[in-house]
Amino acid sequence: MGGVNRPNQPFRAADFPQLTVVEHPLVASKLAALRQPAVEGAEFRRLMSDISRLLLWEMMRSFPTRDVQVPTPLGTAEARELDAPIVFVPVLRAGLGMLDGMLSLLDHATVGHIGLYRNEETLRPVTYYSRLPELDPQARVLVLDPMLATGHTCVEAIAQVKLRGGRHILHANIVSCPEGITEVAQQHPDVPVFTATVDTRLNERGYIVPGLGDAGDRLFATF
Repeated sequence: MGGVNRPNQPFRAADFPQLTVVEHPLVASKLAALRQPAVEGAEFRRLMSDISRLLLWEMMRSFPTRDVQVPTPLGTAEARELDAPIVFVPVLRAGLGMLDGMLSLLDHATVGHIGLYRNEETLRPVTYYSRLPELDPQARVLVLDPMLATGHTCVEAIAQVKLRGGRHILHANIVSCPEGITEVAQQHPDVPVFTATVDTRLNERGYIVPGLGDAGDRLFATF
């Protein structure tokens, strides 16, 4: 089937300097639970939110800060605070499952939305909705989509963010595969990619194997 890009060489994460696989026992444990078919509804949403929160922790290591002085009950402390606007851009609809967990840490962030669906014949994305704010050149813009499969949807979402002026863009997903990582690296080598795991491959329908099924359907119980 057209649209599936298969790497010519065995995948090695070390070949992709923009890729960070967040290897942590808590992430791994929650991902193991998330994959299981018996996990549905509220539990699936909670696990996705938890993993997203942990991914954000790692993503923000390089975010700029500024020195400030803050009052305490006993005096004044030298401190640091974030020094750039933060914008979350979930890709509808599955990306919404990552949003709440991240907003629980950064409730002052701005949120934009991009609606894309995959044409099941070509596996290419089709845009049906886009609502993005004007982007400060210094803003850190996080494109959220739990599954990085063919990579086409992610590539299109990043392209739309760039058209709105985004300069510091990062992508977060929960499950990725070599084909998707390769596609993003080829089209947007300037965009860091953070994932909880790199699975084996895509099947002929463009689904990640072993994956966790359709994240949007499981998130919203629309089977």
